[in-house]
Amino acid sequence: MPLPLELKGQPGERVLRQLVATLLFEGVIDARQSLEHGLTHFHWSLGGLSYRCNGTIGPFGRIRPVAGSVEVQDEDGAWGEASLARLVSALPGTGITRGKLLGEMKQTIAFSEWNDRNVPARPRRSMSFAALEGALDEGHPYHPCYKARTGFSDADHAAYGPETGKAFQLVWLLIARKHLKQALPADEQAFWEAELGPETWSHLQAMQEQLELSSEDFGLVPLHPWQWHNLGEALFSGWIAAGDAYCLGPAGDRYTATQSVRSLLNADRPLAASVKLPLNMVNTSSRRTLEPHSVCTAPALSCWIGDTVAADPLFAERYPLTILQEYAGIIADADGPLAGQIGAIWRQSAQATLAPGEAVIPFNALMMVETDGRPFADDWIGRFGLMPWMNRLIEIAVLPVWHLLVHHGIAVEAHGQNMLLVHRDGWPVRLVLRDFHDSMEFCPEFLREPAKAPDFLSLNPLYRDAEPDQYYWTDNLDSLRELVMDTLFVYNLTEISHLLDHCYDLPEARFWQRVASLLTSYADEHGMAERQAQLGYDQPHILTESLMTRKLFALKPEYHHTVPNALAADQLQLRRKP
Repeated sequence: MPLPLELKGQPGERVLRQLVATLLFEGVIDARQSLEHGLTHFHWSLGGLSYRCNGTIGPFGRIRPVAGSVEVQDEDGAWGEASLARLVSALPGTGITRGKLLGEMKQTIAFSEWNDRNVPARPRRSMSFAALEGALDEGHPYHPCYKARTGFSDADHAAYGPETGKAFQLVWLLIARKHLKQALPADEQAFWEAELGPETWSHLQAMQEQLELSSEDFGLVPLHPWQWHNLGEALFSGWIAAGDAYCLGPAGDRYTATQSVRSLLNADRPLAASVKLPLNMVNTSSRRTLEPHSVCTAPALSCWIGDTVAADPLFAERYPLTILQEYAGIIADADGPLAGQIGAIWRQSAQATLAPGEAVIPFNALMMVETDGRPFADDWIGRFGLMPWMNRLIEIAVLPVWHLLVHHGIAVEAHGQNMLLVHRDGWPVRLVLRDFHDSMEFCPEFLREPAKAPDFLSLNPLYRDAEPDQYYWTDNLDSLRELVMDTLFVYNLTEISHLLDHCYDLPEARFWQRVASLLTSYADEHGMAERQAQLGYDQPHILTESLMTRKLFALKPEYHHTVPNALAADQLQLRRKP
């Protein structure tokens, strides 16, 4: 079940190829380029050795090496397969960052090989939403550490990885309220009864009464079972020894992991909330704990975005969009040594938003090729026709996010895992967005209705003296453009345009001409040309985030590099010339 260029059963080749793609794309290595027979030949020197690969340069300068083409030259002048370890050892950065990078890539290869041995390939087109979330095992199509999961053993991977689809209960803690902060949508008892169901709520209450712990002094917090084992020693020697925490053990509904691993779907009640829990592990580009400040801010953020969407009839009539509310959050030790390690965010179920006849899939399923060698959406494309289906997909995927940005001034992180596609028998009908607590941004001066933004100063003392770009607000419109174009275009829809080119011979230029045409038509129709131009979305070159550079240098929260803009006005004019 690979990505278009993936060689099934060779994860080491894929990791090496994606590493080289990131290094070339971000300019970490300086390669000479030559063009021959429609392919670009890349040659570079590193650590005293000569390397080469063949590939193509796609939209926004995305580098796509040909499978099996990354080679190194030996002392005798012969070319052969490059060593991942030797290539990494010669990269810039420190020995610590290079060692971490190599370890995460080796773990990615090991878990991918484990999947090949233990998870049978199966057709996914007819799977339920929850099953598909687990079966999308390809991981990040750009980052080479797409299955690192540092700290997971093979047994952990089997028990808690999404690929196996195994269900498990959460571990419940009682924690002294002096360590807790929470933002709940209702009375606390009513919240827990609704979330847990009467039987589990009564069971946990009975255990609390046996311990003679008052509800005024202690509050409930769920914990991922892996996180419980990971933190057990620290908790036992700290809060538990001091009588500030008690473990009630596993209880309640069973959950299965989504492809993000730390967000869990309710297996026993699919229409109930999903729960996002911190995991003290690194996967792809970051450690998967929870930003402490964001947990109790999450409900205010998603309520703001949801209310904005609900109040604008265009989101119902022209740019159908559903916001999955993150309606409750609890965090423990937000300012202490366990900050970000114990907490939870409850998110509305995507399946609970569906109308009769609708189905929902993770958007990144559309990037994949199935066991029969055909794209995931091939039946749909055959049913509706390539161009009608593609045009509709672009409208549904792009315009809701763009309207939220250009008209309302709210930028969201619309990457392939955060986007869900609602369809009717394969025809795209609606976009669903999720995960806002640490992945949205706004510029106060660019907001359409600034008075409706959350009162951040009252939500968390940290926000009072915060600088722009430290949390959710910025004074730079380019930051809004970058967040949306990075996630939606540079690292998301380029995978769709690549698949359509690879599998249907549809030139990627046609895909991006359609995107550009839609954005121009949108601005003209709604009088948004001036606001859209302020974002600089069609400049010849734009900044994009450098994910691998951050891995190597690890000195700043973000690194950026300049790429050619597939939506640049001059580039589009050149493409349209006969």
